Amino acid sequence: MPPVFSHGDLRLYLLSLLASAPRHGYDIMQSLAERTGGTYTPSAGTIYPRLAKLEEEGLVTKTSDGRKTVYEITDAGRAEVESRAADIQGIEAGLADTVRAIADEVRSNVREAMKSLKADLAAAAHEAPRASSSASDPSEDDSRVRARAELHRAEAAIAEFRGRVRADLRSHVARGGELLPATVDALTAALEAAASSLSSSLKR
Repeated sequence: MPPVFSHGDLRLYLLSLLASAPRHGYDIMQSLAERTGGTYTPSAGTIYPRLAKLEEEGLVTKTSDGRKTVYEITDAGRAEVESRAADIQGIEAGLADTVRAIADEVRSNVREAMKSLKADLAAAAHEAPRASSSASDPSEDDSRVRARAELHRAEAAIAEFRGRVRADLRSHVARGGELLPATVDALTAALEAAASSLSSSLKR
């Protein structure tokens, strides 16, 4: 799956969350999970080092509230959030696009898995009468199993590539980045070349 946050974006997004209200670490992780529709649930090992870095920079402070540590944004942190409001809007737009891309990828993977399963079941039903009338060749069965395993691996790689590229493009455009026709033409040409190379390889 494609990354939800690009490099440096999570740091700024954490500041924007704290700008709305003081929060403890678990609350921050839950808020991130809720805002991404459950597609991204960061670990403590991801969140706390970044909060510690923000504290070192003087952008947040922490206080103990019983057994919990509450993080609160400082004036310097709030000033950064205000000065980078456009960046935060871009992150939120990119986040929405990424979440949709992940959801689309999951749906696509499920559909492809169902198609593959139906094809396997149909093939098994077709092969069953032949198997009952004559003993199967073990080497042929092994070859078929290996081919199907590699097919699933190839499909997973294609799905991952599609999701990552789509998320990068949408995030770039959402942040106001320019997408030149030459860039799209180069991408199209590269994909066509890869497809042609694969077709040639399969015909050998």
